[in-house]
Amino acid sequence: MTEPTSLTPRASRDAPKTLQKGQQTRAAILEAALNLASHMGLEGLSIGALADVTRMSKSGVFAHFGSREELQISVIREYHVKFEEEVFHPAMRVARGLPRLRALFDRWVKRVSVELDSGCIYISGAVEFDDRPGPVRDALVEMVAAWQMALTRAIALAVSEGHLREDTDPQQMLFEVHGLILALHHDARFLRTPGSLERVRVSFERVVSYYATPAGLALPTTNSSPQPARTKRG
Repeated sequence: MTEPTSLTPRASRDAPKTLQKGQQTRAAILEAALNLASHMGLEGLSIGALADVTRMSKSGVFAHFGSREELQISVIREYHVKFEEEVFHPAMRVARGLPRLRALFDRWVKRVSVELDSGCIYISGAVEFDDRPGPVRDALVEMVAAWQMALTRAIALAVSEGHLREDTDPQQMLFEVHGLILALHHDARFLRTPGSLERVRVSFERVVSYYATPAGLALPTTNSSPQPARTKRG
């Protein structure tokens, strides 16, 4: 099984790395837009609101994005890049199998924990656009699907490493793990229930223990120090 090196679609990664002045301005606008969307949702974004925040003219903001829809899609992609940098890439440096799956989940939980005062664009966006077909919904689905595919591969690799049972259904385990994150976001952000972060970690280990082999259960349950990943491909 070939391991992914990025969650971001290739077309979004091929842009020149050296930013010109116009690109730097666009990046600054996009950073402000991401902050707005995190607190107000994608539907709360508008060229006018962004112009006020960045102290630019509406025409100046419009010149960089062209439309509100393009702005929303750009914010989704920027959020995805940051998610990839904070969650995916660090976890990929951990040994494949259950240690890496644990690292992916642990960093995902940490990401959610810092978003409790703002919000997760993937979760809020799903509520806003679940029944609204169009390019914005398509962009959200593409990014969330890429992340879920990475988790599914990590589960499958844990099976091939002998850490999870051979009869493990990666899609079923993914469903259960994703459900834990949704419950965490609901209880910690909406209900403000104390101890939610601890509960989600306990719940994850219960899911793992159901699918784990004796070899998997013998592994450490923390990923405080990344282990070097194996070089073989499976």
